[in-house]
Amino acid sequence: VAVSPAAGLADERVETRIAGLGPGQAVTLRAVAADQSGCMFQSCAHYRADSLGELHLGTDASHGGAYTGVEPMGLFWSLAPAGMERPYQRLVPRSTGTPMKVELLVHQGHSPPGTIPGPVVAKAEVERWFTAPGVRRIRLKEGGVRGSLFLPPGDGPFPGVIDMYGDEGGLIEFRSSLLATHGFAALSLPYFDFEDLPKVMKEFKLEYFEEAARFLQRHPKVKGPGVGVIGTGKGAELGLSMITFLPEVVAAVCISGCSSNTVADLHYGEMTLPGLRFDMNKVSVSDAGVFDTFEALDDPTNPANSPCTIPIEKAEGHFLLVVGEDDRMWKSSLYAQLAIGRLRQHGKENFELLSYPGAGHRIDPPSTPFCQVAMDRVLGVPVLGGGESKAHAHAQEHSWGKIQEFLHLHLG
Repeated sequence: VAVSPAAGLADERVETRIAGLGPGQAVTLRAVAADQSGCMFQSCAHYRADSLGELHLGTDASHGGAYTGVEPMGLFWSLAPAGMERPYQRLVPRSTGTPMKVELLVHQGHSPPGTIPGPVVAKAEVERWFTAPGVRRIRLKEGGVRGSLFLPPGDGPFPGVIDMYGDEGGLIEFRSSLLATHGFAALSLPYFDFEDLPKVMKEFKLEYFEEAARFLQRHPKVKGPGVGVIGTGKGAELGLSMITFLPEVVAAVCISGCSSNTVADLHYGEMTLPGLRFDMNKVSVSDAGVFDTFEALDDPTNPANSPCTIPIEKAEGHFLLVVGEDDRMWKSSLYAQLAIGRLRQHGKENFELLSYPGAGHRIDPPSTPFCQVAMDRVLGVPVLGGGESKAHAHAQEHSWGKIQEFLHLHLG
């Protein structure tokens, strides 16, 4: 097995070639990885060698297993908890300083997922790094602001971006460290359930996010005059509020967000945007115990809920809206259309939309393993995120390049 690069960035494509097989030989390729708590993840796919006894994952198709077709990175994005592990876990790096190690194994014959594979005929190890050499990580306790600042190597100045995730809370750094690797000064910003921040999403003060934006904007390594924000889920919605009310923020990438404020009231000075509520009576539960929250959020188009709408038409900056059309967490496709309608109604064209058929809720950097159902940290139950693995993987790959282009265009 020849893998190139054997140690590379987690958002880079890996070339995998296999030689020395018999002509037309059937093999099962497996990838095995463990997260930081030791939970095992694996994937498998069925291939046949060509007439020379060789295989190239960039040109040869899988005939079965976790995916079919030509998918150079299929073994990576289809990694899922192994049979003996608790289901519905996400393979998300907790530490950006150590690589994720993935073992690639070649087994004789075609063995279906979940069965004991045939004998191993070859194997190789791949390291997937989330930071490049020279990227600096600085833990922050700056006034009220918490988080980590990732700075690219060199003198800069660099375009500055604030990075936020959703209602899982805590500090999630891997997207920020990858952004720094691509030349951005990226501030990974937690906003609850971290250190001395509030434990739960009860209410938020936009002043916290303003302080973070000002800190980043004034940092000597950050290019001005404005900074950007990238957010997923609740983080996307907070990003919409930041670009609307904070002049420091001039570009917002909103992944699977809502164009109204949700769940927790948002205060800024004398102003309050109430949060749309979830109606737990509208949650459906499958026979397998998976919760579907798609219909549960209050309807933002109901006139009674208009006080929750974020007045994004006031924003001077630019929006990139990224949605999966099969998001089952909530109706992010509809919310993007509502946002676009509101901007157009006010004569604004300061937005781009990336809408992906078959993609689910959490569109992460490329090759992040697809997770259709994930344990919800707040509810403690498995929640349906939607999507189909191959379409979702392609959305992650395509959007990552577009996100960087957008941020470079508007932040310099």
